[in-house]
Amino acid sequence: MKKIIIAIDGFSSCGKSTLAKQLAKELNYVFVDTGAMYRAITVYFLRNNIATDNTKQINQALQHIHLNFIFNKEKGSSDMYLNNENVELLIREMLVTQNVSNISTIKEVREFAVAQQQQMGKAKGIVMDGRDIGTTVFPDAELKIFVTANVDVRVERRYKELIVTDATITKEAIKQNLLERDHIDSTREISPLKKADDAIVLDNSFITREEQLAIALQWAKERIN
Repeated sequence: MKKIIIAIDGFSSCGKSTLAKQLAKELNYVFVDTGAMYRAITVYFLRNNIATDNTKQINQALQHIHLNFIFNKEKGSSDMYLNNENVELLIREMLVTQNVSNISTIKEVREFAVAQQQQMGKAKGIVMDGRDIGTTVFPDAELKIFVTANVDVRVERRYKELIVTDATITKEAIKQNLLERDHIDSTREISPLKKADDAIVLDNSFITREEQLAIALQWAKERIN
């Protein structure tokens, strides 16, 4: 059976990663969470006080960043590692969330990440989610899905995720952050978030994860066959 590349794009907290993980598991494909990669880079920049307007500092920092995904048997999925440190929990914290969109707009950062992502996809049999996968990373992907959802639905999902580790978080703060990230992602100069011309829109506002997976899996099987 031939293998394909599945590119999943969309706004923050639309459930892209959830869908990508499920789809990869069903197809026995490799899953790559590009958002986790940008978040790990953000962790490094914050820790080392890298000035986002200093190209020399940025390039030097990128030379010291090694990213990889390591499978976690207990979870049944891969964790993000930054320089051999498991940062899976750290990259989900609000401080990282508040800074990742700005750092991911930096030209050198995107070129660094995209080069690694394209290398990962050379053998195909991969599901990758992000914001520019179908437009920049894999413009020739056999299946492109653009995931979207109502903003209030997205806020509720994000709140349920964050309240577990941060009791002070509010839905108002989350909504403001999501809208700011949407604006930054959609208007950035380098690889802005937009639907590829040949992408299929999947609005999951009012469907279950199981229903969403069934729809995407059908699309994938049609492309594979």
